[in-house]
Amino acid sequence: MARQPSLAPGADEREKSRRVGVLAELWPYLRPYRPMLVAAFLALVLTAGVSLILPLAVRRVVDNFGGDASGLLDQYFGAAIGFAGLLALGTGLRYALVTRLGERVVADIRMAVFGRVIQMSPAFFERTMTGEVLSRITTDTTLIQSVIGSSISVALRNVLIFLGGLVLMLFTSAKLTGLVLLIVPVVIVPILTLGRKLRVLSRENQDWIAASSGNASEALLSVQTVQAFTHEGRSRAAFDRVTEQSFDAAKRRITARAVMTVIVIFLIFSGIVGVLWIGAHDVRRGDMSTGALVQFVIYAVMVAGSVAALSEIWGELQRAAGATERLVELLQVEDAVKDPATPAALPGTVRGEILFDDVTFHYPSRPGVAALDQVTLSVKPGETVALVGPSGAGKSTIIQMLLRFYDPEQGRVLLDGQDLRELARGDFRRSVALVPQDPVIFAASARDNIRFGWPDATDAAVEAAARAAAAHDFITALPEGYDSPLGERGVMLSGGQKQRIAIARAILRDAPVLLLDEATSALDAESERLVQQAVETVAKGRTTIVIAHRLATVKQADRIVVMDEGRIVAQGRHEDLVAQEGLYARLARLQFT
Repeated sequence: MARQPSLAPGADEREKSRRVGVLAELWPYLRPYRPMLVAAFLALVLTAGVSLILPLAVRRVVDNFGGDASGLLDQYFGAAIGFAGLLALGTGLRYALVTRLGERVVADIRMAVFGRVIQMSPAFFERTMTGEVLSRITTDTTLIQSVIGSSISVALRNVLIFLGGLVLMLFTSAKLTGLVLLIVPVVIVPILTLGRKLRVLSRENQDWIAASSGNASEALLSVQTVQAFTHEGRSRAAFDRVTEQSFDAAKRRITARAVMTVIVIFLIFSGIVGVLWIGAHDVRRGDMSTGALVQFVIYAVMVAGSVAALSEIWGELQRAAGATERLVELLQVEDAVKDPATPAALPGTVRGEILFDDVTFHYPSRPGVAALDQVTLSVKPGETVALVGPSGAGKSTIIQMLLRFYDPEQGRVLLDGQDLRELARGDFRRSVALVPQDPVIFAASARDNIRFGWPDATDAAVEAAARAAAAHDFITALPEGYDSPLGERGVMLSGGQKQRIAIARAILRDAPVLLLDEATSALDAESERLVQQAVETVAKGRTTIVIAHRLATVKQADRIVVMDEGRIVAQGRHEDLVAQEGLYARLARLQFT
């Protein structure tokens, strides 16, 4: 089950994007909070400024330490305490503002990514595992939160200290400052060189984390099947393998960052020690005061510390840039199915006339096999049409096209004479109710699961729909009746009970077009009879398309359409099709004899 992350680019593609400039993509999410940004920046400038002023006070104290002006000395210490108070206040304010900003922005990004993905057509999920998407919404956004809520503000503070410290070092001793500046190019080279490699490794690490999440999600969502086929060992081995790949990528990233840190810190402090050795000789010769040297030492340590911190933060920014890239991919991915810029309007009352006009379609994952091959099918308003045929004949694809989960490569699909591609998907889907072959039950109460078809329905309407779907009796037998939670994916229900919940949901939607994909396949004989009566009742006055393998459930349809290999091979009433001695007659003999 282990799969390479499908949205992950290859190594050659990763090489194209090595810069942290991709973090600029976060600006649209930061822009609404500019006042908070400005306040955080001002607090940051305050703390950096106070930090740079403190060494001046230290110089005054050292140079006047041996004098008689004790009052002046007390003033210097008093001023130092005042500056310390300002530093503490500014730091606390900066932390509160940037942390809140990080939480807010990440919440907005998570909502934007989920809002984007939830609207994607099924073709997107043919290529992308759900667990990978969840990893991006959780793990990647957590990295971005760390950067916005901490790393960027710390980086800016260290940049200010670095620049301010250099200027004040220059005023303290131009000679020693010139020697310090000779060290800078030697430090910058390994930061840039190793930083590029770190960027690639960070992206790879995040990709493998997403693959691990996708693998786990796939196995856990199918845990009963995994256990039934005693596949736990292989599933665990597959997950372990992907997780180890993630760990290996993390080790390479950590090693690269550790090497960069060692090189940078050694170069910085070795250079400073050399410069201070020269400064000490200047003090002995009387070329500078002891206080000036102490001041220079403090500024040198502050500048060195800021460079070391920036090298650390650079690694964080590289990692966050990889996470941002992956999120931007989701936000910018092109959907195969799009709403028109100016969608046409459906009439106030949808009649339910459906037309497939010479439709040809291949699934993206199976481009060599036509799911529909030049299909032309007309369904009149209020007509019940049954689709029958062997598995893979294209029956479910008809429903997929009607809901515009996919667009035809050739031909048109029309509702009341309007091409679905000219309509907003949300508009025409409100006129359609679906009972899928594999009913989806949410981790909510029975009432809320049925109300999914019509969120504003009253409790009485929900119960009426449940009665019509022969679901009322088993729901009331649950511990809390209609308020009983059904568990994730309806684990508390049998297959037939799930299907009756799904039918009740469709009945409650009260849409002019009803789509039933094997709606009674999981029901026992008694429940099937009850549901069949409910379906016949609810189908009156509605355009109904029924997919069924059991021909007994479609004998009363207005018309039966026989499909095979993506084509319509016959149409007519049950008796007429049996008399034709074609595919339908063979299927009927297999089932009724």
